[in-house]
Amino acid sequence: MTPMLEAADTSHISRRTASPTWLVVALACAGQFLVVLDVSVVNVALPSMRTDLALSASGLQWVVNAYAIAFAGFMLLGGRAGDLYGRKRMFLVGLGLFTLASLGGGLAQDGWQLLLARAVQGLGAAVLAPSTLTLLTAAVPEGAARARAIATWTAVGAGGGAAGGLVGGVLVDVLSWRWVLLINVPVGAVVLAGSLRWLTESRAGDGRRLDLPGALLVTAGLGTLAYGISQTEAEGWTAAATLVPLAAGLALLGLFLAVEARTAAPLMPLGLLGRRTVASANAATLVSGSAMFCMWYFMTLYAQNVLGYSPLEAGLALVPSSVAVLVGSKAAPRLMRRAGARTVAVGGTLVAATGFAWQSTLGPDGAYTTAIMVPGILMMLGAGLAATPLASLATSGAAPAEAGLLSGLVNTSRTMGGSLGLAVMSTIAAARTGGDGGAAALTDGYAAAFRTSTGLLLGGAVLMLLWLPRRGAVTRQGR
Repeated sequence: MTPMLEAADTSHISRRTASPTWLVVALACAGQFLVVLDVSVVNVALPSMRTDLALSASGLQWVVNAYAIAFAGFMLLGGRAGDLYGRKRMFLVGLGLFTLASLGGGLAQDGWQLLLARAVQGLGAAVLAPSTLTLLTAAVPEGAARARAIATWTAVGAGGGAAGGLVGGVLVDVLSWRWVLLINVPVGAVVLAGSLRWLTESRAGDGRRLDLPGALLVTAGLGTLAYGISQTEAEGWTAAATLVPLAAGLALLGLFLAVEARTAAPLMPLGLLGRRTVASANAATLVSGSAMFCMWYFMTLYAQNVLGYSPLEAGLALVPSSVAVLVGSKAAPRLMRRAGARTVAVGGTLVAATGFAWQSTLGPDGAYTTAIMVPGILMMLGAGLAATPLASLATSGAAPAEAGLLSGLVNTSRTMGGSLGLAVMSTIAAARTGGDGGAAALTDGYAAAFRTSTGLLLGGAVLMLLWLPRRGAVTRQGR
């Protein structure tokens, strides 16, 4: 077991009577489920949102990306804040902000109000998400029990993304698109009440100040870069409207690295990236996230816009995929013990690539079994198998004081990869469609996006095979 996965410095842990371990794990996983669910739950509601709020095609994309970019951009800050000021405190702050923003989004009357609420939701999620993993690892004893807890956390996170289609479909069909956001309010209130009562405080900081300039620079850089990519859909790759934000985004990220190299208390200590496990696992997570995140987006659009499914039918169509990602996540620790984290990550990625390649053959009159169910199962089974070993490697080899930071970093890699990947895949799909809204043209566009994702996953598998460590303490934690 690595130092990162050990409990936080006990001198900073509350002396109140410890709550049952299962309850702490349940609350931490509930928080993780909410923030990941909201990445995907809006997908089946997008057509209804567009009609009700008169959103453009690019505005529709930003309903997803406003959340994802704020989520990824501020997650490093959220992780460091938890280390310095307390994981329970940041869990409560993040969940409270997330819940209030969900209320605002559900009541939005204009497109800009919805986008603003989604961005604030992402900020709340960024504060909340890193604390979910560090609270869990501080509560569960070292050994097989902790390995199972981490696998559960991974499965719940993956399940949140997978369940979004079904939950969103039910809510849109039975109530309205607004309830994909409003449902977070009562659930968030219950989790808040339980967390206030049963979570204990822990931290591992040394009183250093937060690196707010670094957080603002990385968020602005990533957001500007994603905006530039999204502009290619309407303007092309050589237009000034595309090149200027792309160049500005890269410049801001370069400035972020320069600031981090010179500040006394950096948000992202660059020395961490010199560790093979941290650097390789985060790079692999970024690549796989950029390919896999778009699956839910394009599958729900394909089901509704091409095959004519209702929102509820589209959600139900993805239930087997939701089950597959849970199965893969829960099977990963046992496979890691036998074969090692690298082998499981590579194998899972290749299974997912097979599913994406199959999905790229979809047609305008595809049958459910061959056009959605089987390729969806392969895609998400592979995603579940790959996620646990990559998360374990990415959070290994660090002191307890860096636990929140590394938790934030791996979540940032996954979410930012997904956000940038969605922007690229949407551009590829739109370019192939050529403005034609017919079923055949839309299918060609979606197929092009799935083919591109297949290539990315194959490249990611090669990257993992060459760079991830062959075997380490993390791979043996499931004994």
